[in-house]
Amino acid sequence: MDFFLCAVGIIFIIEGLPYFVFPEKLKEYLVKISAMPESTLRFIGITAIIIGMILLYMGRR
Repeated sequence: MDFFLCAVGIIFIIEGLPYFVFPEKLKEYLVKISAMPESTLRFIGITAIIIGMILLYMGRR
């Protein structure tokens, strides 16, 4: 459970950094994302999931 809480904490830190460091650029980026086709967003999502799973596999070996 401690490892899980640490992992979730790191995720929150990483997710919060762009909002804190450059909020004006983030707004522009979110407008661009809303204009992207859903298929592109799904591809980006599945790619991120696969990379995350590979990194977890490599880190747990």
